[in-house]
Amino acid sequence: MSEQFPDRRASDGFVRGVFTSVARRYDLMNDLMSGGVHRCWKDRMVRQLDPRPGETVLDVAGGTGDIAFRIHDRMRGQGNVVVCDLTASMVEVGRDRAIDGGRLTGLSWVCGDAQRLPVGSASVDAYTIAFGLRNVTDVDAALAEAARVLRPGGRLLCLEFSRVVWPSLQQLYDAYSHAVLPRLGEAVAGDRESYQYLVDSIRRFPDQPTLAERMREAGLARVGWRNFSGGIVALHSARRL
Repeated sequence: MSEQFPDRRASDGFVRGVFTSVARRYDLMNDLMSGGVHRCWKDRMVRQLDPRPGETVLDVAGGTGDIAFRIHDRMRGQGNVVVCDLTASMVEVGRDRAIDGGRLTGLSWVCGDAQRLPVGSASVDAYTIAFGLRNVTDVDAALAEAARVLRPGGRLLCLEFSRVVWPSLQQLYDAYSHAVLPRLGEAVAGDRESYQYLVDSIRRFPDQPTLAERMREAGLARVGWRNFSGGIVALHSARRL
């Protein structure tokens, strides 16, 4: 069953508008919202991926390059990381960051939709997506595309906000999400509505077992997940056999 969202705010056009609005402050907001912990989550994701020199990795919703740069550096530039993002402004920020960081080879950038990837079938060794799947209008279509573009044996890693599994943390997390994040978005990025959308998108997103089952239905195998920070974030993994 496809994930269909209940209001206009999950349409591709609205999502593109959200990230166009926040692109220049996106990385700063990630640091402020998570207290910098998002860096640890992303480091753990790339360690688990363990990309090998010479591989081709597709980073979907890769925006400003946070995951792509980690993969590129781990492969010591001896591979190809393709960053695909729906929003041109996010891609522009990522390209600028790559140049500023001296990453001039081994990275390519493309605007594209996770539901209709501009990538050939069975053409990539690994597919990564961090904090992007919940912004896709049709989650099942995106998962099917991931399975399509992966080579046999290829790996998928999806880092995403999920369901808190520590009851003592749930109330505090809810209060922070609803009361603090939109105000922080307004104060720092000048955009309360976009950050309210991001909070709401987390609440609508499937929990860990549901997302795992939908990965299986998309044709992926060896599906599993690891919870970080009490389930605030989960790292899902799968392979194409």
